[in-house]
Amino acid sequence: MFVPELRPWRAARPHLVRVTDAVRPRLARAAGIVRPRLARVAAAAKPQAARFAQVAKPQLERITKAGPNARSWQYTAGAATAGLALAAGVVTAAGPWDSTGQRTAERDRAAALARAGGADHGRKADTSGTFEAPGSAAGAPKPAPSAASVLAGLGGATGTVKSAPAALPTGTGLAGVLGPLLGDPALGARQTAVVVDVATGKRLYAAGADQALTPASTTKIATAVAALSAMGGEHRFTTRAALEPDTKELVLVGGGDPTLTARAGTGGWADLRTLAARTAAALKKSGLTRVTLSYDTTLYAGSRIHPIGVNPNLAPVTPLSADEGRTDGSTSGPAARVDDPSADATRTFAGFLKSAGITTSAPGPSKATTRAKTLATVSSPPLSALVERMLTNSDNDIAEALARQTAVATGVRADFAGGGRAVQAQLKKLGLPLTGVRVKDGSGLDRQDRLTANLLTALLVKAGDPDRPELRPVLTGLPVAGFTGTLTSRYTEGAAGVVRAKTGTLTGVNTLAGTVVDQDGRLLAFALLAADTTDPAAAQAALDRAATALAGCGCR
Repeated sequence: MFVPELRPWRAARPHLVRVTDAVRPRLARAAGIVRPRLARVAAAAKPQAARFAQVAKPQLERITKAGPNARSWQYTAGAATAGLALAAGVVTAAGPWDSTGQRTAERDRAAALARAGGADHGRKADTSGTFEAPGSAAGAPKPAPSAASVLAGLGGATGTVKSAPAALPTGTGLAGVLGPLLGDPALGARQTAVVVDVATGKRLYAAGADQALTPASTTKIATAVAALSAMGGEHRFTTRAALEPDTKELVLVGGGDPTLTARAGTGGWADLRTLAARTAAALKKSGLTRVTLSYDTTLYAGSRIHPIGVNPNLAPVTPLSADEGRTDGSTSGPAARVDDPSADATRTFAGFLKSAGITTSAPGPSKATTRAKTLATVSSPPLSALVERMLTNSDNDIAEALARQTAVATGVRADFAGGGRAVQAQLKKLGLPLTGVRVKDGSGLDRQDRLTANLLTALLVKAGDPDRPELRPVLTGLPVAGFTGTLTSRYTEGAAGVVRAKTGTLTGVNTLAGTVVDQDGRLLAFALLAADTTDPAAAQAALDRAATALAGCGCR
């Protein structure tokens, strides 16, 4: 039995723009907590960050000394103080960030408060020193300042990870903090962990670094890196309608866009309504109002059903589907799916054509010939946006599509096995450590997947490489602690906005891999994997304690 990890989701805009509506309620609540401290960092700098770190340090020391048997209320109280201090103290020194250096959590919080954000905070060119948001009175309070730019934006030619104090955390220091926390019985019989300094790539802490364990949904980090490296962040997937010149057969050709929608509110994703309207216009221009309708799904090969079988966490995998084949109007999470997403999407397409004055036959499978004339197309947002949506919301449907698309792009058979081979081959091309690694799918639902903590941190470091800006969505797509995606309801009282991580949950498996900013402003990549867990909630809480401890640790 699989433990679903997906959370409710609202579509993100293209090009790394967050949808604040998805997190508005929690952001507004968090704003009320953090705003007083943020006001104190309007002119924040290193000394102030250091002062907050000193406030947080005793709390975190008490937490880590208490060990795995500490009472949950004792930890929560300490983490709340430490997390708030850290959130305020590192706001101008560290991430999370967008391409201008604006902290993502800060930007979303400002939006939730209906204030301007971004690098200039909406300030007008004057000398008054006051902030003026649209419609606001002069002298309104300033929002928190932006962080210095620490990572280049997507496609940026320059930019490196922020330079931090010369003294790195030590293995001894990290072991002293993480050792007791990772020894928590809630983490089961086997645990592995790695911590790496992203700026230098130096491994700072390792416990079972090359021991391959079931990674669950942290597999999506590998899928994201492979897809972006194979196709590039600007790649788009196109769905088209093509007319056979001799038979007047209209073929709806699936291009493998897992975000295609048939709903009225598209959220910026490609939609069947637009495709139908364009197709109808082209048919009428050719004097046609009645056609034979079929659909082409030959882009992918093999079984459409994941090795785990029919499962509400994943629709049958096909290059043509609308709204992930969901039957309940949901946008993420477990849901009943249609048996044949391609036929269902084509029937929906036929309904839209009918409304536009085009009569069609009942649709059936076919294959467009090379002579078929393309009448209309719709394309997905850039791959960068799909990767972010996949990671933020742990979207299994997108993950499996990206594994197949990686196979298509690299000339490998586009089935489940081929997708896994293609992902692993791309990681090998990038020179990543693959000892013991086995990739069987794109989503991590397959229990035969095996990844190491060493590989997961290496993937995150590679995504921060200034020479590989196309991989940056792997970092920007990670859920933000206490704010977005699968971490929305986690870290609300400790390290909120400072930890960014991909979660992983299957029965007996709990994993967490991402980035955290320590008290000195260093960006650290971490991977924590636990096997043979028996209480998923307790294991999740134990992993969160470890990540929070990293946030409050200089560890020297």
